[in-house]
Amino acid sequence: MNSRLFECRILHDRFIPRRHRFLYRVFMLAVDLDELDLVAKNSRLLRINRGGMFSFRESDFLKTNEEVHNPSEVAPAVPRADESVPLKKRVIDFLQSRGVSDEVTRIELITMPRVAGYLFNPVAFYFCYDTEDRPVAAISEVTNTFGEMKPFLIDRTCCESGVFRLRVPKHFYVSPFSDVDVEFDFKLRPVGEKLALQIDDHADGKRTLMTVLTGNARPLRDTTLLWFTVKYPLLTLKVITAIHWQAFLLYLKKIPWFAKAARSADQRDLFQPHQSLNARPHSES
Repeated sequence: MNSRLFECRILHDRFIPRRHRFLYRVFMLAVDLDELDLVAKNSRLLRINRGGMFSFRESDFLKTNEEVHNPSEVAPAVPRADESVPLKKRVIDFLQSRGVSDEVTRIELITMPRVAGYLFNPVAFYFCYDTEDRPVAAISEVTNTFGEMKPFLIDRTCCESGVFRLRVPKHFYVSPFSDVDVEFDFKLRPVGEKLALQIDDHADGKRTLMTVLTGNARPLRDTTLLWFTVKYPLLTLKVITAIHWQAFLLYLKKIPWFAKAARSADQRDLFQPHQSLNARPHSES
């Protein structure tokens, strides 16, 4: 079975305007989208498309059932698909809409599971393989605390020495301490027995923030999930709590910040837009 767990470390290191570094430990689920029935059969603790202590729901990902918000002129249209459509098909349709012509036969998704029904997943990673099991594309699906989602595609033309690399304007609100027009710099290595994924922020030619996710594979077994329940209690709640705690620490360090509504026009090509995008900043009222 290709599906497995990863025991991970997440490092955030902010360089500008003041140094701020923290690290925390989590576990991630790597699921082969062709193995959902097999995972459901082999695990009593990890439920597929239904509730449980740990669960994976296809409807949580790549929600393209609405129009893209504020599409840029260069971005092709994304086909709308109901959440009842299998996730693998939605991913393939998205790839084809973005010009990926390779025949994709296998897709592996790296994500956090739902824990006790709750999910907050800052970023999920898809690795897509062709008929000869060669990686042909990667997608980084970024979600903010407002529930908005933006997928970033890296195709095989941006794969160097087995690593998908792309630097692209973000145009997305991830944090009040990171402007929407900085550049994301992706370095995504297809999954093996180790996980090595990196997303950096660049502004004015300088790297301002480094985020690195590394991990080691563990078998997808109920015994492993039981141990992780003890070792990483309330995983997804821990993640959202850590995000707000670190934001508070940045505020105490007087790191400049901005309200989401202040740059609403520059937030593009996203799904599930929050009502704040329709709000006018106080300076304009």
